Amino acid sequence: MKLSDVQKRLQAPFPAHMVAWKPAAYSRDRSRALMLAHIDARAVQDRLDAICPDAWTFEIEVIPGTRQPTVKGRLTVLGVTREDIGEAPEGDLGTLKAASSDALKRCAVHFGIGRYLYDLPKTWADWDDAKRAPTQTPELPDWARPDHERTPGGAHLMQAMEQLRYELPEDLDLQREVYKHLKAALGSLHPAPPQPTPQHPGRAA
Repeated sequence: MKLSDVQKRLQAPFPAHMVAWKPAAYSRDRSRALMLAHIDARAVQDRLDAICPDAWTFEIEVIPGTRQPTVKGRLTVLGVTREDIGEAPEGDLGTLKAASSDALKRCAVHFGIGRYLYDLPKTWADWDDAKRAPTQTPELPDWARPDHERTPGGAHLMQAMEQLRYELPEDLDLQREVYKHLKAALGSLHPAPPQPTPQHPGRAA
């Protein structure tokens, strides 16, 4: 298997619930924020594990003398290596681990993983400065969603299935509730075919 054989799978959009948003700028009164979409390092690792689990490696080299923790990352996928710099944010989150995660994500972009997020249009959202969060999570355009999320109910179905991978509620009523939502989502993805109109006796079909 070569890198060119899996390029499209590496570049495919992530499920919407795996895409997070962070503020990049604020309006003067901090009532609006420019939101940037991003994925975390775990999503990158999961993508690589799903496509070429035994054919990728990641190494880091600490860069000394920088104001905040900084590393050079080296990601190798199917024999092809890409390098980039990762920096930790300032404050309590400024750790080498954070810098390593940043380097992995930056290296992954060189392979097309998550690169489409840089093509999203500028997204401004109402901002709750007290909660340090947007009042409503921005929506991704259809082209930035996987194929299965471009159909009614697809996003809800995949998110429910993702949750069920890790735990199934022990409470029977909760299980029934999960089943009800899954059934509704599946119904919207595959609507029942129309039933034929019943014919009255003696009337020609």
